[in-house]
Amino acid sequence: MANVVTTTGLTRRFGAITAVDRLSIEVPAAGVIGLVGPNGSGKSTLIRMLLGLIRPTSGTATVLGLPITSPAKYAARVGALVESPAFVSGLSARANLVSLARLRRLPLGRVDEVLSIVGLTGRDKEPVGNFSLGMKQRLGIAAALLPDPELLILDEPTNGLDPAGIVEIRGLLRSLGETGRTVIVASHLLAEVQLACDYLVVVRFGELVFAGPMTEMLARSRPHVDLRAEHARDTEKLHAALMAGGWEVDLADDVLRVAATASRSADLNRAATAAGITLSELVVVQESLEDIFLTMTGRTDGELAAARATTPEEAAR
Repeated sequence: MANVVTTTGLTRRFGAITAVDRLSIEVPAAGVIGLVGPNGSGKSTLIRMLLGLIRPTSGTATVLGLPITSPAKYAARVGALVESPAFVSGLSARANLVSLARLRRLPLGRVDEVLSIVGLTGRDKEPVGNFSLGMKQRLGIAAALLPDPELLILDEPTNGLDPAGIVEIRGLLRSLGETGRTVIVASHLLAEVQLACDYLVVVRFGELVFAGPMTEMLARSRPHVDLRAEHARDTEKLHAALMAGGWEVDLADDVLRVAATASRSADLNRAATAAGITLSELVVVQESLEDIFLTMTGRTDGELAAARATTPEEAAR
């Protein structure tokens, strides 16, 4: 199958609010797919439409080649973890999974398989109430894997985890994607998305901003050099000298961000010296996914609010 998810003009409105706006995307099969966007961009609404939990206002979509108007036709081939997983805290991890397997009429042998996949073998007889948040997230993913789905959809699977837990879930996602399964991950942790995902979908105000391989997105990154004068009083002077020299410079507090590659760092140092300014810091930086994302969507809540206010929908209100 070329695409596991296809949407055409998919739209969902809640009263005057358009959560998903004429979204047309094609999500390829196999690997880990990142779904990212600022808060309120429609990621969770999109996931709920794909799972058949809510209906679109207009437009069409397919999951595993089947229309989302008939989710029962593909439900057995899709696993999902939406929001925090809910389990009976007094029961063991195994007992919780056995109950779910019986409820869904799945083979009980699958319980041992998913416990092994998520790394909970040996801890499966402990009460879930004793589990850390990371272990509960692993158990939630195990529950989503019970039907051995072709498509796994996870909404914020690393939410609230400590650094060690985040690294564990990242490794798990990578291993699941490498088996030929398709994993769609909605997340706001962009550094983790960059490390875990092969393909990226970026939405903003419910509209598609980017869809393509992670390598294509990262190819948009630009190097720059951050400069800091030894004395803050020299910052404006250094800024003026570099601008006069034809450099492209942004000023943020007392740091000057210059559009330049590492090979030009010596030239920048000489330009500062020629202006009679000593540098306390000269750092060559390659933009990360987070930098590119913020440039595309807005760096602050104020920028996002201003951009949203310019949309036709908001202007009419």
